[in-house]
Amino acid sequence: MLNTIWPIFILISFSYAIFSGNLEQLNSSIFESTNDAIKLSIELLGTICLWNGIMQVASNTSIIDKLTNLLCPIIKLLFPEIRKNKQIQKEISMNMIANILGLGNAATPLGLKAMKSMQEENVQKDTLSNSMLVFIVLNTASIQIIPTTVIAIRNSLGSTNPTKIVFPVWIATICAAVTRN
Repeated sequence: MLNTIWPIFILISFSYAIFSGNLEQLNSSIFESTNDAIKLSIELLGTICLWNGIMQVASNTSIIDKLTNLLCPIIKLLFPEIRKNKQIQKEISMNMIANILGLGNAATPLGLKAMKSMQEENVQKDTLSNSMLVFIVLNTASIQIIPTTVIAIRNSLGSTNPTKIVFPVWIATICAAVTRN
């Protein structure tokens, strides 16, 4: 669907620019946008590498085990099907921790790993288990205490107070989690 919509938007934009005499402005905005996108990507790369590295170090230490034990009652309540599988509990807790810290880029591969492990335990391979469905809902809601990526984007775009977004993010993610469950 998007493979059809985007080319249509592009053709309409170019046609409008040609007929309105703004082709030069369109060309300059294309190059400015790509330049801005590259700058933003490079600025965010450092933040992503830092937090992914911290999550990797944490996964190789006892910190994750302690946090998993802290989250264990919640995980057992939400995922009764995997009560005895400590590895899946660890993977889910790492994903939850990454989401809580606002590290969507680190949470995605961790979530995929947890889903793969849950699929291996799943009896019906062509149907999602209840635990898998709950996990998808939790990931979609993504309760965040520190919205790191949003703060980094606001900082890179020159915000005078990039952390001002924290409280509204708390409200939005809590509302999302409550309404999805």
